[in-house]
Amino acid sequence: MRFQVNRDVFSEAVSFVVKLLPQRNPQPILAGVLIEAGDDGLTLSAFDYEASARTTIDATVETAGTILVHGRLLSDIASRLPNAPIEIAVEEDGGIAVTCGSARFTLAAMPVEEYPSIPEVSGSSGVVPADDFGTAIAQVGFAASRDDVTPVLTGVQLEVYGQNLSLVATDRYRVSLRDVPWDGEASEQTALVPARTLTEVGKTFGHAGTIQVAFSGSGDREIIAFTAGNKTVTSLLIKGNFPPVRRLFPEQTDHYAVVNTADLIEAVRRVALVLDRAAPLRFTFTSDSVTMDASGSEQARASESVDAHLTGGADVTLGLNPQYLTEALSAVKSEFVRVTFTSSDNANKLSPVLITSQTSVDQAGSDSFKYLLQPNLLLR
Repeated sequence: MRFQVNRDVFSEAVSFVVKLLPQRNPQPILAGVLIEAGDDGLTLSAFDYEASARTTIDATVETAGTILVHGRLLSDIASRLPNAPIEIAVEEDGGIAVTCGSARFTLAAMPVEEYPSIPEVSGSSGVVPADDFGTAIAQVGFAASRDDVTPVLTGVQLEVYGQNLSLVATDRYRVSLRDVPWDGEASEQTALVPARTLTEVGKTFGHAGTIQVAFSGSGDREIIAFTAGNKTVTSLLIKGNFPPVRRLFPEQTDHYAVVNTADLIEAVRRVALVLDRAAPLRFTFTSDSVTMDASGSEQARASESVDAHLTGGADVTLGLNPQYLTEALSAVKSEFVRVTFTSSDNANKLSPVLITSQTSVDQAGSDSFKYLLQPNLLLR
């Protein structure tokens, strides 16, 4: 096999396919990148049984063929090669020669025949706007659990209903939900996608124009595919039943406070500096302000007030996790934020707060993003 390829194009392609691979793979063969050279140029693929990435790029192919080479090493080399065309060829002894300008590397070839087949997707599909989808992933993915003890909570639930695709995530203390427009065959479909994989999809495809989303497979090998341009990412779905968290969102939103988003974020971060780890921050909402109070070890204390506009009820005092709150405020993407105080049938249970966007002090923003934060567990 022998081909020539543009340095920048090749480096970007290798970087893309290795991005989803784990840093340490228990099976050395899965650390490889499969490179197929043919009449259509080069196809580069990586797969670790959980997720795959594939892209096709232009190249001048002298001799067609397929090689498997260590992915991260090839990515590191390609990113540091001089600004000149790259030539890759299989030598007589089976080694893989990488030449660029006066730089030359010889890499070991990995056994192609031992590499697993890259999954193909041929199910129902639809299209979402890439910018909306990328933003939605950023607004929802952080709320997924990082604790593998409960696998279903480490994913983001994708739900197609009518002309919308909904993304939902929870770690039992909070729920993040965002809807984006959906144009496709399926009117009802669900997929529980690992948050880590979906986050990489959002970063990679967020400015691609449109993204095709396809559902495929059955039983233990259900997968989902995301395609934009010449790139495709597939992911094995998480098995299990995602909790019915939509029922936790309140219908009545008459009692709420409107606050400048940036001002509240900065104040929370300052006051929380004296808090012990995982301790809640005390908030007091009144008619014209919200005051934050904190006390920690070493007799350290802090307080700060920010202008707020309280509507529809009495003053409210409650404790919230400052990190969870600032993550939500950063995800709102609006100048003002509405903090809605919900009610509970159980007088002994603290009610969650609902975070939504607010265009101005008097005008509510889009309701496509909602974030529910509970002072204690939402789900047991």
